[in-house]
Amino acid sequence: MRLDGIPLWDGTEPRGPVELTWEPDRIIGLRPAERRHDDLCVIPGLVDTHVHLIGDAGDGRSDFSTWPLVTTREEQVLHGAAHAQRALRHGVTTLRDMAGDEAQVALARAFDAGLLSGPRIRVHGMVGMTAGHGDLFVPPAHPLRKPTADGPDECRKLVRTWARAGLHGIKITTSGGVLSIGDRHAWRNHTRAEIGAIVDEAHALGMLVAAHAHSEDGIRVAVEEGVDSIEHGTLMSADLAETLAGRRTPVAPTLLISRVIAEGRVPVPPDAMEKAAELVAERDRLFAEAARLGVRFVLGTDANGFHVRFGDQCAEVVYMAEVLGLDAQAALRAATSDAADAIGVPVGRIAPGLGADFVVLRGRPWERIEDLSVANIVAVVSRGHLAAGDLP
Repeated sequence: MRLDGIPLWDGTEPRGPVELTWEPDRIIGLRPAERRHDDLCVIPGLVDTHVHLIGDAGDGRSDFSTWPLVTTREEQVLHGAAHAQRALRHGVTTLRDMAGDEAQVALARAFDAGLLSGPRIRVHGMVGMTAGHGDLFVPPAHPLRKPTADGPDECRKLVRTWARAGLHGIKITTSGGVLSIGDRHAWRNHTRAEIGAIVDEAHALGMLVAAHAHSEDGIRVAVEEGVDSIEHGTLMSADLAETLAGRRTPVAPTLLISRVIAEGRVPVPPDAMEKAAELVAERDRLFAEAARLGVRFVLGTDANGFHVRFGDQCAEVVYMAEVLGLDAQAALRAATSDAADAIGVPVGRIAPGLGADFVVLRGRPWERIEDLSVANIVAVVSRGHLAAGDLP
């Protein structure tokens, strides 16, 4: 299979018009060619490092808090498949689910096996405490609760349970959150002993650890205990930014979701809007300084179908460039090669031997990031197969 004469950005830099050849699922060759399609370009498929596949993929009228409690698991999986496929049609060829279990693993395996067309999926299982951020999405009296772990030994056991189930990584929470009921972002989640046990056990089993952290204290303890990425990272002080930059620890800033909740663009409880507004008031200034200090920001939307849709990833990248002060190429790297490296998947670049995931679109997004738009997508290729649109 071959594309000829289209300008290409390879995940790091522009290469000019090329002849691109591939097979399922591998890029074979990349060499200069005569220019034939000056209005088009090729870029790697986007990599979203923070999503939640299980959510209502329907008409958007359901309630975020109650939908998971009144929808059977079997039906939830179908909604997860719909979300993944929508993301793929909109140029996102790899997703990392950040509160997964056996359901998301099943989706990943079905897509890998070609049973359904879908993106690559990595799955992180939550290891959270009783009354922690992850536990507070379910009302206290409801009997169907996700597993929690209290004390270092329980934490180690839940890490091992997720490893046995085939998950790829672990998510912890080191601060409270926004959408969890009655939660506050400043609340501590887990003790140092528990966090250290989780990180140690996960790393021993070859699993990455991502830490949800909004507060400065939450970010600090996560960094000091050796997590592999920071999710949100909202109240990042300058000294923490310098530490994260020095360690090259990826940070998924999840910008759009906080803004739409803070501004009331989506239906949320008043306390969630208040919490988000409090965070956003400081976030943009802190993040711009963190980017200037060299923090490695990567694409992470927190898309769940309720507050941020699958398909909004292009808009998130454009917003990252605006808030963080990134030039177009830096923003694109954050959504492709840097994001792929952050989650350990051999994609995010167009180079011989790597996975055949790429997007054909109109414009030059490495020169003008606004060209990275769903409206400009001409075709999406995933695992070497045409997943959406038509190839020129």
